[in-house]
Amino acid sequence: MASHLQGRKVDISLIQTTARNNLINLLEKCPGTKAIVWDSSLAGPVGLVAQYSILSEHQVIKMFPLRSLPLPENDVSHVIFITRPKLELMDYISQNVHADCRTKSGQKKQYHLFFVPKKSLLCLERLKHSGVLGNVMLIEEFVCELFPFDSDLVSMEIPEVFREYTLENDPTYLYQTAQAIVFLQKLYGPIPRVWGKGAAAKQVWDLVVRLQREQHNSDTLKANQKSCIDKIFLIDRSIDLITPLATQLTYEGLIDEIFGINNSTANFPIHNFLSNEEKNSNTLSEDKKQIILNSGEMLFADIRDKNFNAVGAYLSQQAKSISVQMENMQDKSVEEMKLYVQKLPQLLNKKKALAHHTAIAECIKEVTDSYEFLDVLQTEQEFLNCIEVDKSNYFIEDSICKQKPLLKVLRMICLQSLTASGLKPKVLENYKKELVQTYGLKALLAVTKLEKVGLLKLQASTRQYMVLRKTLRLTMEDTSEMNPTDISYVHSVYAPLSIRLTEQVTKHGGWKQLQDVLGLLPGVYYVGLGFLFLTHSILGPTIDESPSIPNNINKESNDGTSVVLVFFIGGCTFAEISALRFLSQLEDSNTEFVIGTTKLINGTTFINSIIDSY
Repeated sequence: MASHLQGRKVDISLIQTTARNNLINLLEKCPGTKAIVWDSSLAGPVGLVAQYSILSEHQVIKMFPLRSLPLPENDVSHVIFITRPKLELMDYISQNVHADCRTKSGQKKQYHLFFVPKKSLLCLERLKHSGVLGNVMLIEEFVCELFPFDSDLVSMEIPEVFREYTLENDPTYLYQTAQAIVFLQKLYGPIPRVWGKGAAAKQVWDLVVRLQREQHNSDTLKANQKSCIDKIFLIDRSIDLITPLATQLTYEGLIDEIFGINNSTANFPIHNFLSNEEKNSNTLSEDKKQIILNSGEMLFADIRDKNFNAVGAYLSQQAKSISVQMENMQDKSVEEMKLYVQKLPQLLNKKKALAHHTAIAECIKEVTDSYEFLDVLQTEQEFLNCIEVDKSNYFIEDSICKQKPLLKVLRMICLQSLTASGLKPKVLENYKKELVQTYGLKALLAVTKLEKVGLLKLQASTRQYMVLRKTLRLTMEDTSEMNPTDISYVHSVYAPLSIRLTEQVTKHGGWKQLQDVLGLLPGVYYVGLGFLFLTHSILGPTIDESPSIPNNINKESNDGTSVVLVFFIGGCTFAEISALRFLSQLEDSNTEFVIGTTKLINGTTFINSIIDSY
């Protein structure tokens, strides 16, 4: 059992155990040696619930990525495809099965397909059409709605959610999100109070209510089950598109921005991790150092949410502390020496962790000290403070001329558009023209998609962001990065809108204090205990209702601490997670946050999920 998933009021390890048991039960239906062929988007996340050592105990001896190429030669009894229900992946499975059946060992094998989390009739029809459905013996569902990342963090790890419900107008993933929330209520008890913001949040909650009504006679809401989660706040990513685009400045956020964090691991240039002797040696077989990043390591848990400018001083302080503990061993008594020997393995682990994070900090600093990074940051901070947002930006135009990566350029243009509440027609046309001249027609296609989802638009008469910035104090001039007192430290000057809303709603127990700004945001709704209230306006529905929950459910924790599940529909950033952790650690806070999301994102991966990879 992973210890980093436990230790809070909501035991996230239950999610890991449930998913692992589901997978093991499916594997046991296939007695004999097995090869698993993974959908590439699942191999990493499933590793969070069942490591290879566990799979090998159940006779999994080979693992391959699912692609159009034939499977490598293998001599197993069962080939198991584990995949999300996507039509293009069914074509890969068909090619794999056809090719493998023609090999010497192919006649002896059985082929099986496990869908995650639900099977699809369209996918089965595709397999039937390609003539391999008859070759597939078992077609099962590996029910794994959520993947556990940390003691306060779970993710569905589906990057397409925002794109599908905004660009394609496809509610499939909203239904899957609702199923994930129903699963959480089965596991942890019914949630007595619900807040939500945005059209997708409204849709998801309506689906949750419908699913629970349909399953009313099952064990979805056990009459005497104690609730671990007191409130849920559903956030549609569409209500705050600015935050993902702003560069994250926390330690973990910058690791993700620069190197990318995938399934709690990141790869760094190995050069910074080597001793001088190793640097001079020519025997290196790898150029990357892979590090696991979760709260199982105490040092990372201490620094992950700090602003990067505060990390160096903290690491230096820890180095001195370890040095003092490992020296001065002369004139020690036998008892003191025994105690030291007992502590030595722990000290050596601390020293190793310190060396790793010092090396990572050096890797980050090489980037953050560069003129390019500082210029991007300055441009972003000017936009966030509404400085010169109404005209073409010289730095953006210069970046286009220098053929900087398209995703980075589009990220800056989108941020300007959102902070200006839309670009002036002349500015938008100028950017489009320059983008097409430099990057070709693919840039125009990308811009069209960004316009459809609201990241790029023409300027409206109402300057929503300008008003929100002042009303909700979204930018702070006197933010302390070393000893922060406000969530704006995660971006140095900017407080994430999504978290400012969460802060206000949880502090005041609802939307009452935010009536002045609700008109500037897409449809808000609120679900609470004891009454039903419904209004309609051009701003979208505002709903107050009471979920059907037995009266004997314990609605508040005995120690006065309220557990709030904040669920992002469309993705959330590590900076937003750090801001929520910061709020829960404030002296006057009586709230413990658990974070759920459809995907962990940063600005670049978010834009990429919308426009596809180029």
